[in-house]
Amino acid sequence: MFACPTIETDRLTLRPFRDDDLEAYFAIHGTPEVRASLHLPASFDRDEAWKQLALWNGQWTLRHSGQWGVELTATGELIGRAGTHRPERSGWPGLEVGWTLHPAHWGRGYATEAGAAAVAWAFEHHDVDELVSVILPDNTASQAVATRLGFRWREDRLLPHFTQIPHGIWVRPRT
Repeated sequence: MFACPTIETDRLTLRPFRDDDLEAYFAIHGTPEVRASLHLPASFDRDEAWKQLALWNGQWTLRHSGQWGVELTATGELIGRAGTHRPERSGWPGLEVGWTLHPAHWGRGYATEAGAAAVAWAFEHHDVDELVSVILPDNTASQAVATRLGFRWREDRLLPHFTQIPHGIWVRPRT
């Protein structure tokens, strides 16, 4: 069993999710931009947001991977999530690094900063030769972040859990 660590970067604190993060987390995932970039269904509601918070914390316990709550260190405001993801899903390509931020905080380098911390942490704590980032083809902002983090597009792949659109599989080898 593992506990979610807390990581500090220059401007961010990556930390375990707390119960009092629910409203901010739902607000982030409720924005039209995030819903579109993640293809969240219209049924994504507060209950689903709470399930995701529980899933991320549970994944840390079971797999030593998961997403952190991303907060601005200066203010303590929760602005998104970032980290690793290794679900028990058929066809999943590997240990993923991903990020989702509230659109009010896009374009400030926070996703790259959080993603870089997640990449470093993943390679330090997991015996993997590469990391992946699973990005929908119309999510050009996340593709740009992946490129800055050293990921390169490998292929488009239909995933068994989401067969509507192929996902881009971006790969970053251990260096």
